[in-house]
Amino acid sequence: MMDDAIRSIHAMEILDSRGNPTLAVQLELADGSAVVSRVPSGASTGAHEAVELRDHDKARYGGKGVLKAIDHVNTIIAPALKGMSATDQVAIDQRMIEMDGDPQKARLGANAILSVSLAVAAAGAHSRRQPLYRYLGGLNAALLPVPLLNVLNGGAHADNNVDIQEFMLVPVGASTFREAMQMAQETYQALKSLLQAKGLRTAVGDEGGFAPDLESNREALDLLVEAMEKAHVKPGEDMVLALDVAATELKKDDGYQFEGQLLTGMQLIDYYQLLVRDYPIISIEDGLSEDDWDHWQLLTDRLGDRIQLVGDDLFVTNPERIARGIDEASANAVLIKPNQIGTVTETLEAIRLARSAGWNAVVSHRSGETEDTMIADLAVGVNGGQIKTGAPARGERIAKYNRLLTIEQSDSALTYAGWEAFRR
Repeated sequence: MMDDAIRSIHAMEILDSRGNPTLAVQLELADGSAVVSRVPSGASTGAHEAVELRDHDKARYGGKGVLKAIDHVNTIIAPALKGMSATDQVAIDQRMIEMDGDPQKARLGANAILSVSLAVAAAGAHSRRQPLYRYLGGLNAALLPVPLLNVLNGGAHADNNVDIQEFMLVPVGASTFREAMQMAQETYQALKSLLQAKGLRTAVGDEGGFAPDLESNREALDLLVEAMEKAHVKPGEDMVLALDVAATELKKDDGYQFEGQLLTGMQLIDYYQLLVRDYPIISIEDGLSEDDWDHWQLLTDRLGDRIQLVGDDLFVTNPERIARGIDEASANAVLIKPNQIGTVTETLEAIRLARSAGWNAVVSHRSGETEDTMIADLAVGVNGGQIKTGAPARGERIAKYNRLLTIEQSDSALTYAGWEAFRR
């Protein structure tokens, strides 16, 4: 048996950052070495995502247990992959896709399949004695991503009265990733001080952002600009802003429930145009709902030459939906979440497809995260240029930032993407 052949795969139940069950997998190679992968879970999920298999046993973890998915890994997937080379990612992922047989991986569970796919990638890198980012990207891996840091939370990520789900700091003007993180952390702390001075709560949401009750979304943007200035960061030059509206969560049959009003898609687009006029916004994610293709086209026509328009629920890291978006000129960037599609191979294909159209690909965490740092390596490996992985707070978020700081320190050939990350 080759040294890089898979000897064993074993899954177990662990907890994510919200305290909900998820999977960890230990994969052992023939040479005795072993790697561990951990799978995240989303709160604001798209209807077209690959299916996260849960037990639905109300007597255990409120029905959120993953023992069925674990059993599928240990009794179905593991025997089928035993003896295969861990460096043969495409063949392994394809075998699991065929074993499942469902377009959304509902039989074995996308969480079961992804746990193994991630472990295989880590094992392949280990067997080649390469860091994961270099294994995934080869000699082409050259960029450290710009972080999009979610520092104010609303929507499904927080128990407050703010509609937009994420308000993000984007330190594009930094010259290194280390400088970007310092700039972001200092602005985050300035924001905390401002909230405290105004008597607003500084409890954080799922991704480490503050979750105060505010009068409007504009008040949130005003606070972020004020925090930048307080931290001696120049708005629009050193740092800009990004939004994740998560509009699918706001969609009603006859419009969007937004700031106490029922708005049409066109009224929402008009609203965004005013925000972009008044604030240094560089990116809007999920400005419209997951099936509102017509308004996505109109939004892209209106703002696509000025800012980045990111499809998350719209595309769910699915190459078929991304292809439709490219064909219809709906959005100009795609959010990349491996657990939306279920394998490393399909994730890389989604990125390749977006890039072929001149689109940006933004690698992203989920709201229910683990200490796994794979997405940090993925962002570097594919020259993604951008990464979303939360505020500069909470250990599961900081783990990704620390991984990127470590990569930067250890590889002087890499450069920080900066403004170029947003120039298509």
